[in-house]
Amino acid sequence: MNITNRHRTNMRARNLLLACGMAIILIGVTAAVSFSLAQSNDEQLEEYEGTDREYLTFDQIDHITHDIELPEHLSFCGEEVPLDLFYVQERLEREILVNSYRHSATILLLKRTTRWFPVLEPIMQKNGLPEDFKYLAMIESELTNAVSPSKAVGFWQFLESTGKEYGLEINKEVDMRYNVEKETVAACKYLKSSYRKFGSWTLAAAAFNCGNGRITKTTDEQRVDSYYDMLLPEETQRYVFRILALKVITENPEKYGFQIRDNGWYRPYETKTVTVVQSIPDLVDFAYREGTNIKMLKYFNPWLRSNSLTVSAGNSYDIKIPKGKYAKMHKKMRKAPTE
Repeated sequence: MNITNRHRTNMRARNLLLACGMAIILIGVTAAVSFSLAQSNDEQLEEYEGTDREYLTFDQIDHITHDIELPEHLSFCGEEVPLDLFYVQERLEREILVNSYRHSATILLLKRTTRWFPVLEPIMQKNGLPEDFKYLAMIESELTNAVSPSKAVGFWQFLESTGKEYGLEINKEVDMRYNVEKETVAACKYLKSSYRKFGSWTLAAAAFNCGNGRITKTTDEQRVDSYYDMLLPEETQRYVFRILALKVITENPEKYGFQIRDNGWYRPYETKTVTVVQSIPDLVDFAYREGTNIKMLKYFNPWLRSNSLTVSAGNSYDIKIPKGKYAKMHKKMRKAPTE
């Protein structure tokens, strides 16, 4: 019995020594591989540093996440925002933070403002709509001809039925929701109608999101008449604060971390206008005659929804033709084959 125990003890000791030996060998191999890789990386870095490139190391990049400072006073369309209410402060702070750290999306949106605000502002002024509503267009579509899952279209995201109700032509060939100027006029009509109903531009903005009917029902059931006192669906609860956040950031982008080169802002398009009073059976041919191509024709006139345009008696359409640097094409369009 003692001999057996001694044998077992010896076996355990031998196994332990073997395990230790294997561990030492493994550590040695790992160290050798790491040393080899380090040498290779050093050689690559020396080769890189030998070139004339300028680059930042990771520790030189400012990747600190900063808190933001809320404005002391804020208004929307001349209506004071009650920043003394804690939940108003916190909701506004949330939306400013969200948009301040949506870096790529927000900086692109800011760059678009210099192209599209000069288009929107004169139309708003002419139609008696406060200019602060341009920030509503920013949150609706990011100043693009966006199409939502519910098929709302354009800068102002009109549904087909609402667009037709406010005078926009929509058919297989033409969809004026894609015409920024005409849809902006329709938005002015809609928002002014809501203002006449509620007596508040803030409520008119909220109604643009959830509908006049929802705001009317809320004011009746909850016995309140201020947006900031209403319990609304979460999307509408955030809606006006998203508008306010983009107003705050757009008016002072550098304060919120957005630095755009002087020549980095998008410039307004340069175009000439051709008024069409007769039907165009082939817009490709029309584009060729105007010195452009169908891609550029539809880029500047996205409301053209097919390759033809029917003009009824007494009607006309204004078609924009790019000029200046915007008229440049990679290659000139070929002539139509002769029959």
